[in-house]
Amino acid sequence: MKKNILIVDDSALMRKVLSDIVISDERFQVVAVATNGVEALSLIKQGDISIDAILLDLNMPRMNGIELLIELKKIGFNKNIIIVSTVAKADAKETILALELGAFDFVTKPETFMELIDRSFSDKLLASLSSATEVQCINIDISKQKSTKYSKSRTNKLRKTQASSYRPDDHIFNKIVALACSTGGPKALNTIIPTLPENLDASILIVQHMPEGFTKSLADRLNEVSSLRVKEAEDNEIIRKGTIYIAKGGHQMRVKKGSEGYYLAVTKEPARKGLLPCANIMYESLVDTAINHITCVVLTGMGNDGTDGISKLKQNKNIYVIAQNEETCTVYGMPKAIKDAGLVDEEVALNDVSDAIIKNVGVY
Repeated sequence: MKKNILIVDDSALMRKVLSDIVISDERFQVVAVATNGVEALSLIKQGDISIDAILLDLNMPRMNGIELLIELKKIGFNKNIIIVSTVAKADAKETILALELGAFDFVTKPETFMELIDRSFSDKLLASLSSATEVQCINIDISKQKSTKYSKSRTNKLRKTQASSYRPDDHIFNKIVALACSTGGPKALNTIIPTLPENLDASILIVQHMPEGFTKSLADRLNEVSSLRVKEAEDNEIIRKGTIYIAKGGHQMRVKKGSEGYYLAVTKEPARKGLLPCANIMYESLVDTAINHITCVVLTGMGNDGTDGISKLKQNKNIYVIAQNEETCTVYGMPKAIKDAGLVDEEVALNDVSDAIIKNVGVY
């Protein structure tokens, strides 16, 4: 039976392009289109059509994509939603917010006609639809999440202190948390990062599969709710305790040894197996370091990125591997791959990941 797709976009051209792509695959059919969130919400509330997934624009009149996501959350709509958005900086923050609100994935909206007819766009869209209609939508009850011990005002004060100065020895450390995630990652990170304490005795490196232009917004949003400093990684940046570095979209990130300690190499280079950034590269770069306490964390995501790199680490170092469990993953791909490879030391629910990290690295 074909999967039913609802398209919500205020552009007649985009509605036509998206419809043509959807019906080009025999697994899908377009059951309805809407020009804004108000129309889409009305269609969904009427219940006259069965919907398996939604392709959703963000910038629309009357009710935009973010507002629609909020309304759908209120009525308990539990089908997966794919954001179709541009990479424009103005849209990046909205896309991150949409993912935090429960959107399944996002596909970069082409900005020119040639990009519209390029096969890579349709392939990515159909791949995302395939995954979205095969997995159950995971709704995390925010009211049941662990609350952070730190007030927003204290967090803001701490962040300003961290941004302006560091302790003389904050670059001297021997513990790193190396985390990898993909589909569903922003929502998962928004659950974990706020619950980590300001005195966590480690630096944190994160590879979240995202294109260039989005990871800066992701880091900025997480920094607003974190007691630790969260930032997009920069080339030649010294790694400091108590800071979370998110790999820059469209680049690869490695850990290197320098005269003042360890630093990040953030380089523009070809993708590995289509991934830029790639978690395997981050993990492999830790093999030749003298860092003797490495905690690997693998969260929700499609594919198996991270498995090869962690396998190499395991052969050379005494590492500890934490994987998100199937029940709380948006897509149980990356954690499943690492578990099937026999590399997992602890499998936990999303709400328990931060506790597992704290228990393993400690505080100072």
